[in-house]
Amino acid sequence: MRIIGLGVDLADVDRVEHILGKYPRFAERCFTEHEREYAFRFANPARRFAARFAGKEAVMKSMGTGWRRIRWRDIEITGGGKPTVRMSGNALRRAEMLGVTEVMVTITHTDSSALVMAIAVGEHD
Repeated sequence: MRIIGLGVDLADVDRVEHILGKYPRFAERCFTEHEREYAFRFANPARRFAARFAGKEAVMKSMGTGWRRIRWRDIEITGGGKPTVRMSGNALRRAEMLGVTEVMVTITHTDSSALVMAIAVGEHD
């Protein structure tokens, strides 16, 4: 296994909560159905949304791109145990182009922030 890229992102829970309240379609635009269902199971869904938002950014960074080239819903961060990354669309095409076979993520969050680190890995050359 070789490391292709590393990404990290920090999201502010209060800011995500504010955006969710001000722009109701934000959740639909940025998160998959599975991510929304997972987050809304909790009393404070903003914590889970912040973690997934940071996760998507970290994954994009690990592949050397940003949100202008990859749609938010092209990356899904699973919940309920070890987080995993599922990619589709432009994210999957970018991963294939780079030789990424997996993106590993780790998530930590407090009441006020969520931090995610992503490592894009591929096979040996």
